[in-house]
Amino acid sequence: MERPVLEIAVQDLAGYRVAADAGAARVELCGALAATGGLTPSAGTVAALVAERDARTRLGATAPGIHVLVRPRPGSFVYDADEVDVQVRDVEAVLAAGADGVVVGVLTPDGHVDSTALARLVLAADGHEVTFHRAVDAVADPFAVLDALADAGVTRVLTSGGAARSIDGLQRLGEYVRRTDGAVQVMAGGGVRPVDVAALAGVGVAAVHLSASRAVAGDGGPGG
Repeated sequence: MERPVLEIAVQDLAGYRVAADAGAARVELCGALAATGGLTPSAGTVAALVAERDARTRLGATAPGIHVLVRPRPGSFVYDADEVDVQVRDVEAVLAAGADGVVVGVLTPDGHVDSTALARLVLAADGHEVTFHRAVDAVADPFAVLDALADAGVTRVLTSGGAARSIDGLQRLGEYVRRTDGAVQVMAGGGVRPVDVAALAGVGVAAVHLSASRAVAGDGGPGG
């Protein structure tokens, strides 16, 4: 049984270093992770992680790939034309800055993949890896979504199998693996604990996605 690849969600350079020390193969870089569940990070944050990755690569140290979340606002995954335009520009910008891939999620009001918007985002990625995030867990027919992702050329899908925690969506995750048959990698994410990894590997997921979080004490200072 092959051990799944480890991906860790981070929001800053410190998180990237923690992920590297943990042996992660890649990170999902998000802005405002705790406050919003993740938004497109700043250009400066992307640049800082790219510089750290490149420095580690030169030293022969663990250097996780950087996959950047492209999400212009909190709330639903239904976007108007202007918001899709912004996401296309963000995809182009973060990849030009040196990111290894992008993480996106676009739906229609009736709960299907927004195929037109997704096609634009995949085209903007220009051959880089594209992950479709947990928007798939918000739809009525996830199997139809998986088929649409395969047709669009998406690399992988992040999903809990529709459950609050991935371990509780184990059966559905196995069904997703069989449905995609390698056309789209299935990455388990949502409340994943280290103790869950063996069971998730047993149903064939290609990767597991964890969030590394820590509490930071401080007096806040002006504005905080």
